[in-house]
Amino acid sequence: MSDRPAITITQQDHDRLWVMLERQTADTETTIGLEEELSRATLVPAGNLPANIVAMNSTVRFMNEDNQREHELKLVYPSDAKGAEGCVSILAPAGSALLGLSVGDRIEWPVNGRNMLHLKIIQVTDSSQPAV
Repeated sequence: MSDRPAITITQQDHDRLWVMLERQTADTETTIGLEEELSRATLVPAGNLPANIVAMNSTVRFMNEDNQREHELKLVYPSDAKGAEGCVSILAPAGSALLGLSVGDRIEWPVNGRNMLHLKIIQVTDSSQPAV
């Protein structure tokens, strides 16, 4: 895998995502990759996350560089993605790939049984964290 860009996430997202991963019954390429991302992330308090960084509940516009298609999706927890239009679960390959990236970043991410996914972040909005 190529070098991944640096990622920054909130301490709150980090803690919640670890709890979610501990509850998973099976390891997949995506959950293993997400664990690796959480382990290498720079952590900041929720109020200190720059607006151009993808956090949980951010809406992110990104380009799939493999087919040159743009997408705009909200990064959510798996329970919030079920049946929700315009959302991507953090446990989907694209969801795990997006977390912590900033506008302009590119990432290469494995997809189960397929070639690598190549994404570029174009815009991030609504990255404020919900109250605890």
